[in-house]
Amino acid sequence: MLLERGRTDDAISLLERAVSLYPTNGENYYYLAEACLLKGNPAQAGEFNRLAGMYLEREPLWMEKVLEQRKRIEADSKRG
Repeated sequence: MLLERGRTDDAISLLERAVSLYPTNGENYYYLAEACLLKGNPAQAGEFNRLAGMYLEREPLWMEKVLEQRKRIEADSKRG
């Protein structure tokens, strides 16, 4: 919700706390990757995307999102 409202820094802060409480929740890493993309940091987004993929590999619907996100990260990296 914070990302949708453009409150990227607040979202990152909240998601970092969520990761510290639930370090194996891949969804938190996915959204952190989204936030990093919005902040123009594809390298960090890539790392969070990798972690999301690792924890969500048995969730087909989430893996579709993770793989689509990975493509956007790669495209962003090439532009930057």
